[in-house]
Amino acid sequence: MYRATTRAIQVTVEPTFDESESAPDDGHYFWAYKVEIVNLGQEVVRLRSRHWRITDANGRIEEVRGSGVVGKQPVLKPGETFAYTSGCPLNTPSGIMVGTYQMQNERGELFSIAIPAFSLDLPGVPRTMN
Repeated sequence: MYRATTRAIQVTVEPTFDESESAPDDGHYFWAYKVEIVNLGQEVVRLRSRHWRITDANGRIEEVRGSGVVGKQPVLKPGETFAYTSGCPLNTPSGIMVGTYQMQNERGELFSIAIPAFSLDLPGVPRTMN
C-alpha cells in the first residue's frame, strides 16, 4: 500500500495486477487500484477533480484530468472515508502513477492534496533500480 497525507486528508492506494483484463502477448497490461480517502481533519471537504500522471516503462507520460472520481464528487465530513476502485491499462509490463485531487472546503477554498506515487509491477518479476 502507498499512503500520503495532505491537510489532514489521507489517501491510500493499493494497486493489483489484473491478469483477467491483460493480454501480455499483445502488449496489454491492466492494473486495478483501490483508493481510500479519509478526512482526518475538522472541516467538511468535497473532492472536485483529479489529475493523474501515468508513466510507462518506456518513459511515455499520459496525463488524465477530470471531474470527481468514478462519476462522483464525494463530500467527506470529519472522520468519514470514501473508497473506490478504478483501473489503468499500459502497453508495458510496468509503470508508475502519481497525482492530485482538488478539494474544496465549506468556505469555497480550493486546494490540492497528494495522491502518493505507486508502482504498477507484474507480480513475481524482480524490480531493478537505476
